Amino acid sequence: MLRRLAFCVAIVVAALGLTAVPAHAAPDFTVLVFSKTAGFRHDSIPTGIQAIRDLGTANNFAVEATEDATQFNATNLARFKAVIWLSTTGDVLDATQQTAFENYIRAGGGYVGVHAAADTEYGWAWYGGLVGAYFASHPAIQTATVRIADTTHPSTVGLPAAWSRTDEWYNYQSNPRSEVHVLATLDESTYSGGAMGGDHPISWCRAYDGGRSFYTGMGHTQASYTEANYRTHLLGGIRYAAQGTGDCSVSAPPPDLALNHPATASSVENASFPASNAVDASSTTRWSSAFSDPQWIRVDLGATHTINRVRLVWATTYGKNYQIQTSADGNTWTTIRTITNSNGGEDDNTGLNASAQYVRVYGTARGTRKAGYSLFTFQVYGT
Repeated sequence: MLRRLAFCVAIVVAALGLTAVPAHAAPDFTVLVFSKTAGFRHDSIPTGIQAIRDLGTANNFAVEATEDATQFNATNLARFKAVIWLSTTGDVLDATQQTAFENYIRAGGGYVGVHAAADTEYGWAWYGGLVGAYFASHPAIQTATVRIADTTHPSTVGLPAAWSRTDEWYNYQSNPRSEVHVLATLDESTYSGGAMGGDHPISWCRAYDGGRSFYTGMGHTQASYTEANYRTHLLGGIRYAAQGTGDCSVSAPPPDLALNHPATASSVENASFPASNAVDASSTTRWSSAFSDPQWIRVDLGATHTINRVRLVWATTYGKNYQIQTSADGNTWTTIRTITNSNGGEDDNTGLNASAQYVRVYGTARGTRKAGYSLFTFQVYGT
C-alpha cells in the first residue's frame, strides 16, 4: 500500500512539473560561541554572534552560542570542532571548567580568540599561551593600516596587502612572534597610540598543546561584523581552528640586518666605546661620541636591503634632534626620517621605506650637553 502511495505521489509531482527538494546536507562541523564577560562588555557581542551564525549558514557549519560556563565539560565540549571566545573578559571559567577546556584542546579541539579574548583569564597561564598574548592598553578607536604577513592562509587570502580599517587597536603585554605564526601586523606609523614599535602583530595562529589556536585583535566595533573583509578574516580563522585548514607553522623573528656588521662613527669618547658596541646585540655595551655636535654613526649592511624600521636605544646622553639617512655607496646620503625633540630611551622608527646598503644616524643636537651621543643599540630591519 505504501509503495503504491509513493508511486502515485511521484506521478502527481511529475505531472505538476515540480522537482523534489533534497534534504539539507548535514553541517560539516559545529562551533560554540562563548561570550561570557566578567569585566568590560562589548556592545558588538550580539552583532558578532549573528555574523558567525550567518557565516555558518553560508558555509555549512552549525553554530551554538552560550554564556553558561557550565557547558565547559567533557561531554558537551566533545560536540564542537572549535570554541570561539568572542570578546570575553575577566575570569570566566572555574578550575574544573578550565581543566575540561585544556583536555578538549589536547584532544585536538580548536580555539578562536576574538579581540578581548586577550583580556581574559590573566591568572591562567595555559590560556595565556593559547591566546598568544595578553592585552595591555589601547588608544581611541581610529583608522589604521593592517599589513598582511601571510597572503595564503584562509584568514588572510584575498585581503588587501595594506588593509585600511577602523577598530580599537590593542597593544599587548608581549610580542608573541617567537611562539606563533603571524598573519597580520599593525603599521604604527598610520595611527596614534601604538606602543609595540615596528613589529606589532595583530592576528596570528599556531598549533597548541594538541589542538589549534587562531586569534585576531580586530572586532571591537559593531561595524566590523558587517565588513566583507573582516568576515572573510574571521571565517578563515574558524576554518583553521575547526578543520586545520592553513599553514600555521611558527614564523621566524625578523632579522636585525645591522647585527655585527661593520660600524663606524664620526668620533668616539675613548677606545672603550667604539661604534661596533651599538650593533653587537648587547644591552650593556655602547658607542659614545665626542662632546660636540654634529656626530654620526653608520652601519654597512653588506648588501642592498629594503629598510622599514630603525630601532635605537639611547643611554643617558642621547640624540635630541637627529636624522636617519641611507646611502647606496656610503658617500651620498638621503634623509628618510627627521626626528626632533626626542627624549631618549627607545626610539623605534617604523614605517620607513628605503633601499640601501648603508644606514646612518646623523645627530645635530644632543639631549644632554655635558656629554656626547651614547647609543646602546642600533638595529635595522627590513628584507
